[in-house]
Amino acid sequence: MAGLTAQTPHPTSITVHQQSRVLEVGFADGNQFRIPFELMRVYSPSAEVQGHGPGQEVLQTGKREVGLAALEPVGNYAVQPSFTDGHDTGIFSWEYLYFLGSQQDDLWRKYEARLQAAGMSRDAPMAAKAASGCASKH
Repeated sequence: MAGLTAQTPHPTSITVHQQSRVLEVGFADGNQFRIPFELMRVYSPSAEVQGHGPGQEVLQTGKREVGLAALEPVGNYAVQPSFTDGHDTGIFSWEYLYFLGSQQDDLWRKYEARLQAAGMSRDAPMAAKAASGCASKH
């Protein structure tokens, strides 16, 4: 999901809406998505969030109010957001942004189900980080 395919629509516009906390992305196929920063943050493609394999995902909480401090281009295929909670290691390819935008209803349902299964809420503070084998800039 991280790379580009011949079928991956390229963005024609990217607008950061700080007040409403959404990234608006228009694609060449005519689709336009408003992706909440919170959704981007809890589904960040970084190893810090996704882990290094299936079952190693780290449930993200307390991200409802997360903002976007910066959004930097990565070549011609992605952007790298820096979130206001300090997370800045996820690279969001055009394909991944399209996935987040087009599947956001299902992704929200899955996130809510994971929270419920863990006995957590969206607004619960993140648990303290345990030491991991993951290299991090922090």
